[in-house]
Amino acid sequence: MKIPPLDLKRQYASIKDEIDSAIQNVLNHGGFVLGPEVKELEIKLAEYCETKNGIGVASGTDALLLSLMAVGIKPGDEVITSTFTFFATGGVISRLGARPVFVDIDPDTFNIDPVFVENAVTSKTRAIIPVHLYGQIAEMDEISALAKKHDIPIIEDAAQAVGSTYKGKKAGSFGLTGCFSFYPTKNLGGYGDGGFITTDDDETADLLRRLRLHGARPKYFHALVGINSRLDSMQAAALLVKLKHLPEWHEARRARAQYYDKMLSDIDQVKTPLVRDYNYHIYHQYTILAEKRDELREHLKSRDIGCEIYYPLPMHLQECFKNLGYKKGDMPAAEKAAGMAISIPIFPEMSAEEQDYVAETIREFYKT
Repeated sequence: MKIPPLDLKRQYASIKDEIDSAIQNVLNHGGFVLGPEVKELEIKLAEYCETKNGIGVASGTDALLLSLMAVGIKPGDEVITSTFTFFATGGVISRLGARPVFVDIDPDTFNIDPVFVENAVTSKTRAIIPVHLYGQIAEMDEISALAKKHDIPIIEDAAQAVGSTYKGKKAGSFGLTGCFSFYPTKNLGGYGDGGFITTDDDETADLLRRLRLHGARPKYFHALVGINSRLDSMQAAALLVKLKHLPEWHEARRARAQYYDKMLSDIDQVKTPLVRDYNYHIYHQYTILAEKRDELREHLKSRDIGCEIYYPLPMHLQECFKNLGYKKGDMPAAEKAAGMAISIPIFPEMSAEEQDYVAETIREFYKT
């Protein structure tokens, strides 16, 4: 049995007629960049995220970068974020000449620990980027309270968390902005790159719309220096189709996560994901902590089971951030996770038979 980590072919097959019709419509009208589908997606996805404004951009990375630009991040500023995240979270801070201040995580949820955020605030702190990793929202009550206390804007990295909730409130609705990715493997993924920014602040939304078009207003007149970061209409057309199915896909992922929880519960060498009672986890990834992780990975691959390590090296230990002065041992929870975390296949179309095969293969590894 061959099981991919995610099967986009099966997903496409289930909505083929809708997708083909939506893309054909774009080909017919010819408005390929920031066309009518983009405007419609901006309205509908903002509503889904329970925010006033939505801005389509070229990638999740650009969503973060533009958000930092919108709050005026410049050289010498500090931005606090998680060390256990995809590179873009730290990379966009450095691109603007600011200093990424990395902090450790809660070992149970993999999300940024508010205690360490509080301890990292200085007079140079200009933003906080909590990351809602794997589809579970960070502890936003505490993070929001300390951000308000120090008058620091929050930029949510919600790239993996579209539709997740924390105490009934949607990802992307806590901070000044929420940043999403439409990379194909995301729960709401396009057929190429794409990103999205949510905000309740009308002035910020207006500024972001200017910044994504090189800062121009009107066309060819530039009071600001922005970037070229536009969402194309074909991506928006596909995403509008998928958005209709997203709630049912989330529920399918959650059902499969619960099945894994049950199937893996008796393996002492494996720790299944912990979900806070007040969180709605959308399981962008089903990530376990596993002893002999690297050997387990090879065993799974030998049985044609797709798996991935997110992430093998925390940000504070990346070579490009060596100048920041961090060293091994500074953030033990993240470093432990980097050595033990492995994501196993999970997607809405996955069968119980496939899940049984994955679970039995993991059990087989620890019996040998």
